[in-house]
Amino acid sequence: MSDRKQLEQNLLMYPLGTVGRDMVYALFANFLLTFVLFTKHPDNSQLAVITGIMVAARIFDALNDPLMGNIIEKTRTRWGKFKPWLLIGCITSSAVVIAAFNNKNITGWNFVIYFGVIYFLYSITYTMNDISYWGMVPALSSNGNIRNKFTARATLFAGIGSTLASVLIPMLTTGNLALGGNAVTAFGIVAVIICILSPLFAMFTIIGVRENRDDMAKPAPAISLRMIAKTITGNDQLMWISLIFLLQQIGNGLVVGGIGSIYIYFEFGYAGGLYSLFTMVGMFVTAFLMIFYPALAKKVNRKSLMINLQVVSLAGYAIMLLAGLFLPTGAMVKFYVITVGYMLANFGQYGFYLIMMISIINTVEYNEHKHGKRAEAIISSLRPFLTKLGSAICVALTSATYMIFKVTSISQGISDIENQAAEKLITDIQKTSLIENLLQNVQKSQSIGLLISMTVVPLAFMLVSYFLYKKKYILTEEEYDRICQELEERRVVQ
Repeated sequence: MSDRKQLEQNLLMYPLGTVGRDMVYALFANFLLTFVLFTKHPDNSQLAVITGIMVAARIFDALNDPLMGNIIEKTRTRWGKFKPWLLIGCITSSAVVIAAFNNKNITGWNFVIYFGVIYFLYSITYTMNDISYWGMVPALSSNGNIRNKFTARATLFAGIGSTLASVLIPMLTTGNLALGGNAVTAFGIVAVIICILSPLFAMFTIIGVRENRDDMAKPAPAISLRMIAKTITGNDQLMWISLIFLLQQIGNGLVVGGIGSIYIYFEFGYAGGLYSLFTMVGMFVTAFLMIFYPALAKKVNRKSLMINLQVVSLAGYAIMLLAGLFLPTGAMVKFYVITVGYMLANFGQYGFYLIMMISIINTVEYNEHKHGKRAEAIISSLRPFLTKLGSAICVALTSATYMIFKVTSISQGISDIENQAAEKLITDIQKTSLIENLLQNVQKSQSIGLLISMTVVPLAFMLVSYFLYKKKYILTEEEYDRICQELEERRVVQ
C-alpha cells in the first residue's frame, strides 16, 4: 500500500476506533454518580466516602498512567507496542463498566465497598485502553498539519461517541422512556449495549491503522518510575501545559459531570428527554470546530484563537446565569435560553480542549530537541491522566455542591421511588406522579446554587487556564516548526 493511501486509511480508521471508547467513558465519568444518587439511596456519609474513593483512584492514576505509558514504550510485539494494550484495555474496561451498573441487590455500605473495587479496576483497565490509543498520534505523523488532522478527527469522533451517549443515556434511563420502566434496570441495559459497541469500534483502529514502528528497532527502555518522573519534570513546557489542561478540564466537566443534569431535573422536571436536548444542542456546535479546526489552525494562531473562544464562552455563561436568575421558574423559554447559552459556552470550552490536545502532543518534539528522546507514550499518558484527575476533582466539587445545597434530600426520595418501580410495587404512572410531587419541595436557593456552580465556577477555571497559557506556553506554531526543522537537520547529519 502506498504511503498516501495508508495515510488516508489511517485518517479514517484511527478516529473511528474511539467512538465506542468514548461512549464508555461518558457513561462512567458523567453518569455513574447520577446512577448512585437515583438508585442506591446514599446518605451524606456514604456519598462522602464514594467521593473519596473516586479522588483516591485518580491519585492512584498519578503513578498508573505514566507507568502504563512506560510499559507501552517497552512493549515489542509483531502487532506493535500500542495495539495489544488497546485491545486488552478495551475488553477488560467494558467488563468492569458492565459490573458497575448491574448490581441491583448490593446496597448501603456493601455497595460502597463494591464501588471502591470497581472504581480502581476501571482506573487500571481504561488506562490501558486510553494511553495506547492517544499514544499512537505521534507515531502516525510528525507533520504538524497532518497531526492536527489526526487530533481533530479523533476528537470529532470521540465527541460523536460522547454526545451519542450523553444524549441517549438520560433519555433511556430517566422519566417515562426509561428502559424497563425504571432507572435501576435501564442503567444496566444501557451499560451492556455500550460495552458491546466499544470493542467493535476498536477493531477499526486495531485492524485498519498502520503506525510508524521505526523506534521498535531500538532496545526497549527499562521500566523506571525515576525515568518517568525525569521525563515529565525535565520538560518545562509539558509541566505548564499539564497544569493549564487540568484547570480547563475541571471547569469544562462541571456541567456534564452531574450538576447540569440535577439542575435541569430540579428546575424543569424529571424528564431525561430535556437533559438530552440540553446536551445535544450544547455539543452539536462543537462539531464545527472538530471539522474545521485544521483549516482554522492554518490561518489563525492558537493564542489569537483562544481570545475569541474566551469571549464566546463568556457570553454563553452570562446568558445561562442571567436566564436562570431572572426568567420564570420552570418556563420552557428559560430552558431554551439556558440551552443556547450552554451551546456558546461549550463551543469556547471545546475549542480550548482542541488547542490543549495539540499543545501537549507538540511537547514530544520539544522533549526530543531538548533531551534527545521523544518519549511518545509517556508524554501522551499525561493527557488521559489529567482528564481523569480533572474528572475526579469535578466529582469532588460536584459532591460538595450536592451536600452544600442538600441535593440528597431530594435524590434519596427519587431513589426510593425508582427502586419501588424496579420491584413492580408501583406503576409507571404512579412513579412519575410521585417524583413530580417530590420535586415540588426543591427550594429556590438549591436551584440558584446549582446554577452558579455550572456557570461562574467553570468560567473562572477557563480564565485562569487562558492567562497561564498566554504567559507560560512558548511552543507557538513558528517555534514548533523551527524545532522540527532543526531535528530533521540533526537526523540528516547522523
